[in-house]
Amino acid sequence: MEEFINVKVMSPHKILFEGKALAVSSVNTDGKFDILPEHANFITLVENQVIQITKEDKQPISFTFTQALIYNESNKVSIYAEPLSL
Repeated sequence: MEEFINVKVMSPHKILFEGKALAVSSVNTDGKFDILPEHANFITLVENQVIQITKEDKQPISFTFTQALIYNESNKVSIYAEPLSL
């Protein structure tokens, strides 16, 4: 079983974060969710909510965007941020 997930937070012009993490947490229209290692494939839109990444050293890093698309596949989480919300 994988211990970490690989996370990349991107805008169209730069990478805001890239690294290993224990979890990605936020809220979508269905409620709070957490993406953990070995999570099922998942895609969601997050609007005006905090996206918290718990890094491998257990330290949190947070981002808030007007809109962000979160895509998880095979322990790789890609977060695409709306460029106007940075």
